[in-house]
Amino acid sequence: MRINEYPVCEPDPGGVVVKMTVANVCGSDLHQWRGEFDVEKFGRPYPQILGHEMTGTVHQLGEGISRDTAGQPLAEGDRVIWRYFYPCGTCRACLKKVTRACPNARTYLTSSCDVAPHFYGAFGDYYYVRPGAAIFKVPDELSDTMVAGVNCALSQVVGGLQLAGLKMGDNVVIQGAGGLGVYATAIARELGAGQVIVIDSIPSRLELARGFGADAVVDIEEFPDSDMRVRRVQELTDGWGADIVAELVGHPRVCNEGLRMLGRTGRYLEIGNINPGLTYELDPSYLVFGNRSILGMVYYEAEHLAQALDLMRRTRDKYPWHKVVSDTFPLEHINEAFAAADQGKVTRAAIVP
Repeated sequence: MRINEYPVCEPDPGGVVVKMTVANVCGSDLHQWRGEFDVEKFGRPYPQILGHEMTGTVHQLGEGISRDTAGQPLAEGDRVIWRYFYPCGTCRACLKKVTRACPNARTYLTSSCDVAPHFYGAFGDYYYVRPGAAIFKVPDELSDTMVAGVNCALSQVVGGLQLAGLKMGDNVVIQGAGGLGVYATAIARELGAGQVIVIDSIPSRLELARGFGADAVVDIEEFPDSDMRVRRVQELTDGWGADIVAELVGHPRVCNEGLRMLGRTGRYLEIGNINPGLTYELDPSYLVFGNRSILGMVYYEAEHLAQALDLMRRTRDKYPWHKVVSDTFPLEHINEAFAAADQGKVTRAAIVP
């Protein structure tokens, strides 16, 4: 990546120009950075500004906008989070109120960042929030580094575990203890899970997962074989298996293992694999005979963003939200931040312009 400079445009009526404060490096950013996601194939020309897990302060409000989505007064200087995609409201998905599935939600990416208003990515000094976006003021009790992950990671696992129908007493396995994984641990705990079991290979991540409510962790270094890990989950769930397994690693090599951890009627929540073309083999009879299901989840609803923000506010002293972003980097060192995240040296890297 390189640094370009663009003029900051005036917002359209209903739009907002935000001055960025923190932007996290999400797993999907890493996929694109590695070349695992061919954006040009999907009509997204380069150059692009990456980043979508962020927070900032209102720099300028467009005409006609004076309140946030929750009805709170909004003014220049207010700290905000916002949904980075814009459902059209008229497609079949939107009419079913599943706006996260809108195929038109990110049409702004069909132009490169050389085209005004330029700032459609988080890794920069400014961000242009289009009219009609879901946008919320940030409570004073939450720091910028705490709240940046609400937009994307936390909201997505809030929506995902609701989609999976998590009920009180359900046993949940979480594959991966990065940002998404530790967030999902807390959400599962708050929704009443019986046991929350987290799988990873990095001790610091597993320790953080315990702080977020994990009842048990499965260290890949201790259980290096897939069969061993599946047996361990069986042991922890009285031989039945998990009711929900959430894939938050982002690579298909873990999928069959996660599916094998499911008990009958179990649900496999697929969030991490967004890199087209990478596949795995599946025996469909395993789903049929066990009444198991696979659920895909991308993006989230506006209500999930509001719920995630409220949850973080209410539990700010219960969970170590401030520890998820483990390292911050100035914008000029963005390539170093991505390298550190790619090597698994950090739980969540953040860019601080």
